[in-house]
Amino acid sequence: MALGSLPSEALEDLRGRFAGNLVGPADPAYEEERKVHNGAIDRRPALVAVCRGTADVVDALAFAREHGLPISVRGGGHNVAGRAVLDDGLVIDLSRMKGIHVDPEGRVARAEAGLTWKEFNRETQLFGLATTGGVVSSTGIAGLTLGGGLGYLMGKYGLAVDNLVSAEVVLADGRVVTADEENEPDLFWGLRGGGGNFGIVTSFEYRLHPVSTVTGGLMAHPIDDAGELLRFYRDLCETLPDEVVAFGALVHAPDGSGTKLGAIALCDLRPPGTDDTVVETVRGFGSPVVDALQPMPYETVNTLMDPAYPKGASNYWKTSMVSELSDQALDTLVECFSEAPSPMDAILLEHFHGEVSRVPVDATAYPHRKDGFNFGAVSEWLDPKLSDRCVAWARGTYSAMESYLSPERYVNYLEDDAPPEALTGAYGPNLDRLRAVKAIYDPENVFRSNQNIEPAPA
Repeated sequence: MALGSLPSEALEDLRGRFAGNLVGPADPAYEEERKVHNGAIDRRPALVAVCRGTADVVDALAFAREHGLPISVRGGGHNVAGRAVLDDGLVIDLSRMKGIHVDPEGRVARAEAGLTWKEFNRETQLFGLATTGGVVSSTGIAGLTLGGGLGYLMGKYGLAVDNLVSAEVVLADGRVVTADEENEPDLFWGLRGGGGNFGIVTSFEYRLHPVSTVTGGLMAHPIDDAGELLRFYRDLCETLPDEVVAFGALVHAPDGSGTKLGAIALCDLRPPGTDDTVVETVRGFGSPVVDALQPMPYETVNTLMDPAYPKGASNYWKTSMVSELSDQALDTLVECFSEAPSPMDAILLEHFHGEVSRVPVDATAYPHRKDGFNFGAVSEWLDPKLSDRCVAWARGTYSAMESYLSPERYVNYLEDDAPPEALTGAYGPNLDRLRAVKAIYDPENVFRSNQNIEPAPA
């Protein structure tokens, strides 16, 4: 629907009471407001409602429903599928809602949905506290949390959803409720992994943990040693204590030279010097070309990958959990990476263990609760001429790995053109309950610009 086709009186009425901004195609800010992190996403909404508070969210939702506008919800706008923005609809933009209050005594933080992890960490680290958040600090807290929330603290403290205490939610009918273990418990269960399917979360309350100086950083090796490095990484992960999370990767050097490297990223939560066995073991492998493992504030560790994921770069990802990380699978990764067309392309392996795996499968909507790895063919490029080649490379790498992959998939990483069965892989045995919860809280499927869970039939 075009903005001009909306009743002008209704639009002016909304504008008159709206604390934020209403941005349409004729406004100078429109081109910037319609963008998300992934530069490959090019959609043109009829209206962007840049909200300043919960009342704005309620009014924007009511306006969209009254005038038949489909809606999407934007937090940090980081999701690779770009579902935060849609053509010819209304974007409810929460990105300016950045209030946060930290209670150091109670070790909890109440944070509005527009915050990024960098902004969240800046406030909590004043008190030497943190919760599990994204490994790229420009990621929004909202989307990452609602989909599960992987991060460097997950071995010791679980996922972001495992640290969610409560949430304020605007429901499809405009009601504002608090969801926690005692109030709206089915909704609270669904929010912890079910994405934005049940309402618009305007603020989150998180449990915090004592985290300050950690040992973190990257060890990189020549690509000729990548196969052995990945074998070393796989075996290392079998021995890691809860306090250590390690990711394996095939990456390009950050200097733009296109030099291919194998790498291990590490975060050890134990105070430096307490037990350096893991760091010494990683340092003892091969002849690294980069040794950037050192003590640093947790807040800093959380920003180290930021330069590799700049806003505006085009992205296409294909990911899945791994059922078998055999020598043959690792050799396949190295072979596929040799054909990567962009100097920003990467292959990632994210290891799950510790507290993540101790949570029962049905305790939250997020179901992937066993030790293992998530694999990702992450294609990223700046030159539009590379688009077709980069997408083809990611798909081809995924196809080459398919015999080693599990059907299980992380919903936050699903591509925009993911097949219908991907949702089954994302939610597994929890999908039927999610559909039942959807039928209670959003029976008309108002919130569908996401990895959509259709409501169970009445």
